[in-house]
Amino acid sequence: MNELIIAFGLFLFIEGVLYALFPSKMKNMLKKIDLIKDSQLRSGGLIFALIGFFIIWYFIN
Repeated sequence: MNELIIAFGLFLFIEGVLYALFPSKMKNMLKKIDLIKDSQLRSGGLIFALIGFFIIWYFIN
């Protein structure tokens, strides 16, 4: 459970640093997300979820 909390903290840290260093670029990126089709977002999310799952699975075993 500690690892999950640490991972979530790392996620928040990285997101915070990006918004602190590049606020205008982050705003532009979020505006452009409306141009992407739902199916493309779903596919990308699934791919990243699978990559994350296999990384976790690799390091646990």
